[in-house]
Amino acid sequence: MQVPAQFEYARAQSVSHALSLLDRYGPEARVVAGGHSLIPMMKLRLAQPEALIDINDLSELSRIEVEGGELVIGALVRHAELLASAQATGLFPIFQDAERVIADPIVRNRGTVGGSLCQGDPSEDLSAVFAALRATAVIEGRDGRRSVPIRDFHEGPYETAVQAGELLIELRVPATPGAGSAYVKVERRVGDWAVAAAGAVLSVTGGVIERAGIGLTAVGAEHFCAPEAEEYLTGREPGEEAFAEAGRIAAEHCSPQPDQRGPADYKRHLAAELTARALRTAMERI
Repeated sequence: MQVPAQFEYARAQSVSHALSLLDRYGPEARVVAGGHSLIPMMKLRLAQPEALIDINDLSELSRIEVEGGELVIGALVRHAELLASAQATGLFPIFQDAERVIADPIVRNRGTVGGSLCQGDPSEDLSAVFAALRATAVIEGRDGRRSVPIRDFHEGPYETAVQAGELLIELRVPATPGAGSAYVKVERRVGDWAVAAAGAVLSVTGGVIERAGIGLTAVGAEHFCAPEAEEYLTGREPGEEAFAEAGRIAAEHCSPQPDQRGPADYKRHLAAELTARALRTAMERI
């Protein structure tokens, strides 16, 4: 029988209230929104928080809008809301690609963007997406707000830059006109964690790549990105040869772990192939 350990429960009415509750209950408190990762862990007693702080009433964290040249996505935005957002997917089709292959409709209806990122799972899809987009995470604590580049946000498996007493507020993505983007995933069955996945964002000016972003998940890429492959692509003409070499470079710098989803060599092969595919599709969408 799966039964969580005893815990306190409080429902936050605002961001400031949530922060005061985090301060009151201390470092053993956990924030809950969708709960699709936290609740199963509590049932198995892999997580035993002393208090749960429910933030589902914080509507100010549910916005999707363009502000100051950036696409702002609140931490409480549901996966289904991001998938349905013409504004977000119109700017960056990579969101539609990724959200369509995250779990199932039940999870997408309740699970949140912020919850996915804060879980810090090495196989999480949106971590690679936001890494490719070079997003910025906005975190708020008792001392105010601070901005953290998403490539510094994940500090290790299940470890993020969000400290005790802090709350992830939103993600900010530079709204680059004319950029192409795509996400490609291999999974054992529909809605499963990725065996491997790659996201790509391309900006092309004058026939050459001005900027490239590559995100990788489930293959041991540090900070979910491939900076060496991005550097290789910058200033080059886009094409099959360049994309294939970028995939090779990305795979070379991965450290995939063998598990029930496949051996390391297979995952490294997927990292190369999926990177090239994502780049190709991103280019087609420019």
